Amino acid sequence: MTKDGKPFWNPYAAGVALGLVVLATYVTMGHGVGAATASFRLGVAAVNAVAPGHVQAVPSLASTVGTRGALDNWLVFEVLGMVLGGALGAWSAGRFGREVARGATFSGGGRIALAIAGGTLMGFAARLGRGCTSGQALSGGALMSVGAWAFMISIFVGGYGAAWFVRRQWR
Repeated sequence: MTKDGKPFWNPYAAGVALGLVVLATYVTMGHGVGAATASFRLGVAAVNAVAPGHVQAVPSLASTVGTRGALDNWLVFEVLGMVLGGALGAWSAGRFGREVARGATFSGGGRIALAIAGGTLMGFAARLGRGCTSGQALSGGALMSVGAWAFMISIFVGGYGAAWFVRRQWR
């Protein structure tokens, strides 16, 4: 599989590798994967660095910091591993570099603005729903949770439906 002459990873090999990662986290940590907790803890650590009084005044933030610090959670290091794994995957596929994936009729700045807006909305929804898409889909799906499967189907149907509205931007 290639795009612009640059190869992508084989999707079946990548899926098997991802499944092995989920299995390894269950075996070693007793929990599935997820990123919402890590990003929340990183945010609390940042706020605590500049406004510790505010963190102590808000019970949910104060309980995250606890006695050992907001970064004292294995999921923080899982997310660091995802960043490093993504870089390794891009490097091994010969695709490591700066690039803004976009259609010919869409500006790079507009694409970045939409990515930031979408990421912010997903982050808010992950905290509101008490879990992120990776935790729901990968961990919940692996446990055959009916709610996780309903969530995954909803994400794919919603994404497919939304694609109709932005399809012209990618031509």
